[in-house]
Amino acid sequence: MDKYIRTEKQRSTEEIKENEIRITTQGKLRNYISYASTLFKDKNHSQVILKAMGRAMGKAITIAEILKRRIAGLHQQTTLHSTDIVDVWEPREEGLDPLEATRHVSSIQVLLSKDPLDPDRIGYQEPVEEDEVEIARGPDIRPRSRGRGRGRGRGRGRGRGRPRTGQQNQGQNPVSYTHLTLPTIYSV
Repeated sequence: MDKYIRTEKQRSTEEIKENEIRITTQGKLRNYISYASTLFKDKNHSQVILKAMGRAMGKAITIAEILKRRIAGLHQQTTLHSTDIVDVWEPREEGLDPLEATRHVSSIQVLLSKDPLDPDRIGYQEPVEEDEVEIARGPDIRPRSRGRGRGRGRGRGRGRGRPRTGQQNQGQNPVSYTHLTLPTIYSV
């Protein structure tokens, strides 16, 4: 396939509503959660729609569950879809024909609503119990932790077991241990 390059097909010009959030695999979870919380609390929307395709479907479900446990009384309606996406591959060399590949991609739509929804529809989930809802303290502001290491420091590494004295031993000379004295073992 190195003789072909994938070309972008013109996407549909379907307009995204203000209360619709399209989840991607690259987006951060906390950004989606804070935006949905803003829609419910500050902009007074009664419904928010989460849409995701492919690998992002799990993230959409996670976001919906977190929101249900932060905002009291959210009803959920989940629908699954399948879409055919056609990829067009143009040749990089002359004499080759363009290729088309069709792939089936699953998608999910999660409707979260403050208003009651039809409980008889497939995919309906009632709100969680009141004691399971943890009211958030304003926006998603938490103190940042220091993390687990990577990225701090100035490039000296974490040490590889050799003692480091001054600026010598930068990898060109082996370490000498001649200055060490070993204890004498006496036998009785």
